[in-house]
Amino acid sequence: MSAETKFSPVEGFEPPALGEPYLLTPGPLTTAYAVKQAMLRDWGSWDGDFRAMTADMRRRLLALTGDTKGEFDCVPMQGSGSFCVEAMLGSFVPKDGKVLVLANGAYGLRAAQTMQYLGRAYTLIDKGDYLPPRGAEVAAALDADPAITHVIAIHCETSSGILNPVAEISEAVYAKGRKLLVDSMSAFGAIPLDVNEIRYEAMVSSANKCIEGVPGFGFVIAKKTELEAAKGRSHSLSLDVHAQWATLEKTGQWRFTPPTHVVAAFLEALKMHEAEGGVAGRGARYTKNRDVMVAGMRELGFETLLLDHWLSPIIVTFFCPAHENFAFDRFYGLMKDKGFIIYPGKLTVVESFRVGCIGRMDEHVMRRVVEAARESLAEMNVPDAAPPRTALEERAKLAA
Repeated sequence: MSAETKFSPVEGFEPPALGEPYLLTPGPLTTAYAVKQAMLRDWGSWDGDFRAMTADMRRRLLALTGDTKGEFDCVPMQGSGSFCVEAMLGSFVPKDGKVLVLANGAYGLRAAQTMQYLGRAYTLIDKGDYLPPRGAEVAAALDADPAITHVIAIHCETSSGILNPVAEISEAVYAKGRKLLVDSMSAFGAIPLDVNEIRYEAMVSSANKCIEGVPGFGFVIAKKTELEAAKGRSHSLSLDVHAQWATLEKTGQWRFTPPTHVVAAFLEALKMHEAEGGVAGRGARYTKNRDVMVAGMRELGFETLLLDHWLSPIIVTFFCPAHENFAFDRFYGLMKDKGFIIYPGKLTVVESFRVGCIGRMDEHVMRRVVEAARESLAEMNVPDAAPPRTALEERAKLAA
C-alpha cells in the first residue's frame, strides 16, 4: 500500500481498536476510543450525577438546532431510531389527524407502515429510488386533500443516500397551513436543521448517527407547545413522548430504565462534535469523505445511483457492476477481509450496495476504501466495474 493511502496520523482519527473493521454504514458506525472508554463506568439511573448528565445532553442537543428563544425542548427516548419515529407520529399526530408521508426509499415507506400500524389516516407520495419529493407536488397534494394535518419528510433517505430538500418542503407545508415532522435520523449533526431557517414542529434522530455515539436511544426535539398538546394522544405507554417529557421536567429522570452507558458515551461524542466545529465541521469532514470516495470509485468504473446534485455526505449507493464475475457477497467478504464493512443495497429496482461516509474516519481512510475495492475487483477478475447500461438509462430517464 502506498504512503498516500495509509491512514492519516491526525490526532483524534485513530484506527478502530483491536483490529476492528471500519463500519462504512449509516449507523452503527466507527466510534472514537474516548466514546468507547466512556462506557467503562457504571451509573445509577436515579442518581444525581446521571440526572445531571441527562440535562447536559438535552441542553447540548438543543444548541445544535439554533433555538435561542426557548421554544423547543429535547426528549430522549429509549430504543432504535424507528422507535423514535413511531413515538413522534403517535404523540404529535392527533387521532383524528391525517399525515402526508413523503417517501423515496425504505424509511419513508416505513413511516407509512407505522401509520398503518397506528391505525391513523395517511396518504403517500412515493417517488421511488432516484428522486426527491419537491415543494410544488407537496403543495398540490395538500390542496387536493384538506384533511391532511401533518407532513413527514425524511431528511436523508439512507436506502438510496438521497438528501431531500427539507427547506423547500417546509415552505410548502407552512404556506398551506399544515405542520411538518422531520425524520433526521441520519442527517442531524452534520446537515443543518436550524429552526431559524427551516420551520418544523418536531424532528427525531439517533445516538449512533452523525453525533458518532453508540446505539441505544434516540431523541425527539419538538416545540414545547406541541409537547403540551401531545398529552393523552399516544397509542403506547413506552413511546409516549409527552409522558417522557413531563417526567424529565419534573424529576430529571427517564420514566423507564435508561441506557446509562450509552448516554455517557453520547455525552463524550457530543463534546467531540463541538470540538470539531459542530454541525459545520462535522458536515465538512463527511462531505470530503464522500467526494474522495466517489471520485475514486468512479475511476474504477463504479457509478452512483444518484446524480451528483442529490448525493448526500452520509451514504452513497452504487450500482453493482454488470460483469459476470461480480457477486456482491464475495465483494463484501473481500472488503471485510481488508478492514471495511460496507452495506448491502436496499433498493427494489436494481442490484446495488452502499458505502457510508460517516463515523470516525477521514479522507485518508476513504482512499484506503477505494484501494480495497480495486484489490477486491482484481481478486474477483472483474476488470471493469461499470453498471448495466439499462440501470444508467433508467436513471437518466427518471432524472429527466
